[in-house]
Amino acid sequence: MKTIFVLAALGAAFSATPALAQSTAPGGLYVGVLAGYDGIEVESADGAVSADASSAVYGINAGYDLSLGGAFVGVEGEYSKSGGSTEFPDSFAGARDGLEADGQYYIGARAGFALTPGIAAYGKFGYTALDTTAFTSSGSLGELEGNANGLRYGGGVQVQLPGPLEGRVEYRRSSYEDVGDGTFGDATTDQVVAGLAFRF
Repeated sequence: MKTIFVLAALGAAFSATPALAQSTAPGGLYVGVLAGYDGIEVESADGAVSADASSAVYGINAGYDLSLGGAFVGVEGEYSKSGGSTEFPDSFAGARDGLEADGQYYIGARAGFALTPGIAAYGKFGYTALDTTAFTSSGSLGELEGNANGLRYGGGVQVQLPGPLEGRVEYRRSSYEDVGDGTFGDATTDQVVAGLAFRF
């Protein structure tokens, strides 16, 4: 019942906004840069304790959008890097009590629609991987590098700028399992980024 109500509300919103049907969604190849905020939360393997940290994130992306008139679908790849370093409290009994996040890789799909001429909203979903380094705060054990797999979803708004330039503001959330090469449990990252792209 709730799903039917939501679909009906969306349909009413679209029918009440003729400008949507008259606007053309973006299309073609693009490459861009991005920067913003990254927050990471890591759980212990047994889920008893967690640790979090925040840092800046920056990266590059590229993709292709297929314009369908007032809507578009596309594929996108991205590499980003952050420096969030989490450290568990003294109650944590693991061999390594800290985790540092490094590079994040992403490939996925996105779809959206034109809100007005030059402005579009979109959602995204795909595969992501996170490079990590597990360490001890006392330095008693060497660092342990690992890679965790996960899923990312998010959404944003993009704006056509003068010439081939395009601006973007986006939120995305990524979930990873068995981080730190299995030393820890699950991890999540929340990012809010702004980007600038060149569309061909």
